[in-house]
Amino acid sequence: MEETDNELPEYRGPSKSQLKREMTALQELGEELVGLSRERLAKIDMPERLRDAILDAQRITKHEARRRQMQYIGKIMRDVDAGPLREALDELKGLSAAANARQHHLENLRTRLMEDEAAFGDLAREFPAADIQHLRQLRRNALREAEQGRPPRAYRE
Repeated sequence: MEETDNELPEYRGPSKSQLKREMTALQELGEELVGLSRERLAKIDMPERLRDAILDAQRITKHEARRRQMQYIGKIMRDVDAGPLREALDELKGLSAAANARQHHLENLRTRLMEDEAAFGDLAREFPAADIQHLRQLRRNALREAEQGRPPRAYRE
């Protein structure tokens, strides 16, 4: 490609190396999806063709067959918007800002419930579908565990 003094080189799209990096990233995203349980996969919105390929890859145990299946998943993912899939994975891993904010909110709510039983009224208004009776039982168990110096199993629940 020759340049004259007044002309800029013509843009011909991403380089072959860049395309290969993008395809590798899609294949790695596919590998992360294959590593998820069926329950977690069900929570992620994705095309049925991709979901079937992922479920097939989870059943395959032979190394070469699994490698080919992973390449096939990468090929399917070229036609899929990877952004929502990456966001859903980050949400499941707790890496997204929304997941962190929700976790902090729940931890603050747990602290308020442990300090004051009157916080159950606020909880019932904020989460009408919550099982208040079960939460009260967990609070009693957590307080008893703290008194006895046992591990905080009920506190975490």
